[in-house]
Amino acid sequence: MSLPLPFRAQSRRRRGARDDSRQDWIDERLREARIVVADVVHHSDHMVRLACNVLVQHGQTPEEREDARILLVVLGGKAHGRGRPAWADPEDRR
Repeated sequence: MSLPLPFRAQSRRRRGARDDSRQDWIDERLREARIVVADVVHHSDHMVRLACNVLVQHGQTPEEREDARILLVVLGGKAHGRGRPAWADPEDRR
């Protein structure tokens, strides 16, 4: 006859609390990401990219995820604009 072990029930409770804590953390990051994207003019491109990556992975609706993906494409195009890169030497013109 096997008796139930007390640590198993505790382990399940701990796992449930850990999952709740993780979901709370994700929800907070989503809230912050939405704030950054809503005010994109006042945030750096790097911060907007981070926010978009969060929304692409964890956004609630397909539209939210797709809009974030499109914004990432736009930011990528901005980084690869025309002209010399900022790090190029001005003496190296031909």
